[in-house]
Amino acid sequence: MFDSVREDISATLAEITEAGLFKPERVIGSPQSAAVTVTGGGRPGEVLNFCANNYLGLADHPAVVGAAKEALDRWGYGMASVRFICGTQDVHKELEARLSAFLGQEDTILYSSCFDANGGVFETVLDERDAVISDALNHASIIDGIRLCKATRKRYANRDLAELEQCLKETQDARRRLIVTDGVFSMDGYVAPLREICDLADRYDAMVMVDDSHAVGFVGPGGRGTPELHGVMDRVDIITGTLGKALGGASGGYVAARREIVALLRQRSRPYLFSNSLAPVIAAASLTVLDLLETSHELRERLRANTALFRSKMTEAGFEILPGDHPIAPVMIGDAAKAGKLAELLLERGVYVIGFSFPVVPHGQARIRVQLSAAHSTEDVERAVAAFIDARAALES
Repeated sequence: MFDSVREDISATLAEITEAGLFKPERVIGSPQSAAVTVTGGGRPGEVLNFCANNYLGLADHPAVVGAAKEALDRWGYGMASVRFICGTQDVHKELEARLSAFLGQEDTILYSSCFDANGGVFETVLDERDAVISDALNHASIIDGIRLCKATRKRYANRDLAELEQCLKETQDARRRLIVTDGVFSMDGYVAPLREICDLADRYDAMVMVDDSHAVGFVGPGGRGTPELHGVMDRVDIITGTLGKALGGASGGYVAARREIVALLRQRSRPYLFSNSLAPVIAAASLTVLDLLETSHELRERLRANTALFRSKMTEAGFEILPGDHPIAPVMIGDAAKAGKLAELLLERGVYVIGFSFPVVPHGQARIRVQLSAAHSTEDVERAVAAFIDARAALES
């Protein structure tokens, strides 16, 4: 059977390559850190990594690695089961309680990823009597999760409060309405206007859900994410997030929400009921991550300083950086092939970044999404800026 489709798939792959949209995978032979060792493709050797979600530099933090090693001895490698059968350990319940307290929510449920968390919420909470209203730039996992439910679907332009209000007016006959937004939009680094969204939700009797994957750990005074930043921690009904970015960089996701919502998810959410439990080593190491976040502001302050330095230096050098103060700092290029070539030139100069193009971002808005980390030194940031300047000159010559 496959022989009859092989040619078509090969042709599609060729089209992707010819359009400059092919996304190669570089292999690294070292832990995730400020610098990584590339073992193949481009320039082998040690390079500075400016494209990971390792915002707080915890992916190879000695305390986190040590906690993981201890957890292997105490809890074992994996659960080999789902939660409701025999896949729940004390460490899972402890992490859920700690996340609830950290995020100011009543309860939390763990998933194998935030993609699964977003995939499990909508069809559990909403049906054909309801409506879901989604920001146009929400993460793919939210889009796919919404597709699984039977609710009426509305979409509003990115952070467009007037259009959001219009959607709320158009769905006033729905039994339940859920507004869903990313806390931080991953391709732009823009922050959702949560206070205003909550105001509209109150006015039109809607619930609010936030995917805060690119915020929890470092956004807000205590690193509790965009609800803390905007002072609406008690007004957001559902928070989804990941343990695979700032919170250690491994894997795993969660839904922190009203206790009744979490209770329903435990009974009906398919990705939770039919997926293996989160590995206990990740749950245990995540508890150490929360300890670090709750006892020190040092990593958050270092991340903010690195972000401000990179954004200011790049702007002075004439690069177009989307505005903001988030460590996602998109360097806008426009042309997809040019963005890919610039990324190659930067790798040759010892800086590991990736060019993003369609379908990850819209046509004509290709960019290099630089991501700062607390693990970077001031010298690392300045070296990256110098490499951008040099690579741009090589590209234009």
